[in-house]
Amino acid sequence: MSSVARADGRSIHDLVERYEERDLLRFLTCGSVDDGKSTLIGRLLHDSNLVYEDQLAAAKRATKPGGEEIDYSLLLDGLDAEREQGITIDVAYRYFSTAKRKFIIADTPGHEQYTRNMVTGASNCDLAIILIDARKGVLRQTRRHMFIASLLGIRHLVVAVNKMDLVGYDEQTFERIRHSVSDFAAKLQISDMEFIPLSALKGDNVVHRSEAMPWYQGPPLLPFLETVHIASDRNLIDMRFPVQYVLRPNADFRGYCGSVVSGVVRKGQDVVVLPSGRRAKIRSVLSDDSEVDEAPAPMSVTITLTEEVDVSRGDMIVPENNNPHLSQHLEAMLVWMTDEPLKPDSAFIVKHTTMESPAVVSDIRYRINVDDLHRQETGSLELNEIGRIRLEVPRPVAYDAYVRNRQTGSFILIDRISNATVAAGMIVDRESVEDSLEHRRSVDAGSNLREEDRSLIPEGAKAQRLAQEPVVVWLTGLPRSGKSSIAWALEAELFGLGRHVAVLDGERIRRTISADLGFSHADRMENVRRTAELARELLRQGMQVIVALVSQSEDQRAVAREIIGGDRLIEVFCDAPLEVCEARDTAGLYARARTGEITNVTGINFPYEAPARADLTLPTDQWDVDRSVEAVVEVLRERGFLGR
Repeated sequence: MSSVARADGRSIHDLVERYEERDLLRFLTCGSVDDGKSTLIGRLLHDSNLVYEDQLAAAKRATKPGGEEIDYSLLLDGLDAEREQGITIDVAYRYFSTAKRKFIIADTPGHEQYTRNMVTGASNCDLAIILIDARKGVLRQTRRHMFIASLLGIRHLVVAVNKMDLVGYDEQTFERIRHSVSDFAAKLQISDMEFIPLSALKGDNVVHRSEAMPWYQGPPLLPFLETVHIASDRNLIDMRFPVQYVLRPNADFRGYCGSVVSGVVRKGQDVVVLPSGRRAKIRSVLSDDSEVDEAPAPMSVTITLTEEVDVSRGDMIVPENNNPHLSQHLEAMLVWMTDEPLKPDSAFIVKHTTMESPAVVSDIRYRINVDDLHRQETGSLELNEIGRIRLEVPRPVAYDAYVRNRQTGSFILIDRISNATVAAGMIVDRESVEDSLEHRRSVDAGSNLREEDRSLIPEGAKAQRLAQEPVVVWLTGLPRSGKSSIAWALEAELFGLGRHVAVLDGERIRRTISADLGFSHADRMENVRRTAELARELLRQGMQVIVALVSQSEDQRAVAREIIGGDRLIEVFCDAPLEVCEARDTAGLYARARTGEITNVTGINFPYEAPARADLTLPTDQWDVDRSVEAVVEVLRERGFLGR
């Protein structure tokens, strides 16, 4: 049967095919209450001619007398309770498309008490629109939503400064908000952020460029959404195939059904079944009753193996040379989503990919204060609070860190009695302090002779020969905060005082003993562990050691303190604001991170946790190197490492 042709020569079949080939962008809108989220989406749909006549007529009838011609929020807010209160409570989803792209919008609640709804809406999104009322600026809920978007691995953020018409389209107001947001975002892992001034009510910079803001040269919102690049966000490297169902229609066929959650499944591929560790080769990949050579994520397929191995629902098939982590102990950030507080040793059902298992939250390490991102010690997590927990499961779980793979790095906790979902978890990509220390202890225990036992020189004799008290000065701070400059100047000062001293500089460490490491959470932890072990060895030789290392988290510095010994370590925080560090950056590290050329740069798209209880804080934006060195020397004298 021939296709129906249009006047331009293209068939209806061609148009449908082109429509299906357009990629899909999932995005959410969030912000504080009454920032105009629903109005923005209503205006977006209206100005794009994507609203049906009956919807438009209904919205006009429902618009309150004396107001605008139409209340655009009525095109989205669906619940009676929402219309009565004038706020969004549930997550409202809308689908629309343009000539360039298909979209799914999640309009999420703004109020703090509905944070769990916002997490639900954000879990599968590629991009987040954070709305800010130009009159109010950055609020607590703005920071909360930015943190959650970062936590959930949303890589693209649009900061829409709304209601610009109510501030006279003032450029300085927009710039103040932009700087405030950028300062907070520097503590988060956000690789792509765009700022757009707009008025949802008037339609400025929503679909069409605003004539009222000629000072803004960027794209309006819709053109930006149509062109933002998301293809590279998908993990097509790490093949992961959680088995959902074992298909056995007869004695001659055994297939394993499921969705490819990341990477590409290929015929002939050597694979491993986890957690058993059994090896096999993929014989065939079946899709829609036909065999294919390969299947990328997120295709649903059935695969068969060349070997008869024991595979069941919840197992994961992965490449032989690219395995995820396998453990019964998970470290995760958790969003608590129910009224009953979470307490340690609480038991749940954990659902991770296709696997369900009993689980126990064995420890609540801390909760996050979303205002300043500081950690707070706590014995529980309340509704909508976010914290770090340790999860214990009876069978090993095959997982990747959430920052690497959202599908295999996430899980939910289910109440065993009510069967309600009570929490969403994101597995952390770094060793816990206990895991890192356990690694060191296992290495020590693996040898029959400890290094201390092999030496015939009594402990402390080397330091006595050198006539000094061994100590490690550990300098931490943002890149370009002055750590290395102070370290080398301090070395010269101590050498001048007759001390035997060595410097372990972070950049040298990266080029030598840590040259094989990247910049993931786990690799950064390993870099700190190696540096601390080297400092410990120099300490045992009687040396005074100066370490200059970013060591950006409390966990990393706790590992260093445990390895070296708290009585022999002085932690010095080189405290300089990010803008000062950027101004000093002649190598262009920060600039390259700002443009997205490089990622995981501390301070830009990787958070730095300032020490809560450093032995010494140096305001290196105000003090020169000499004054900073004097302060360190004074502390060394007070502690007895340079004599009294």
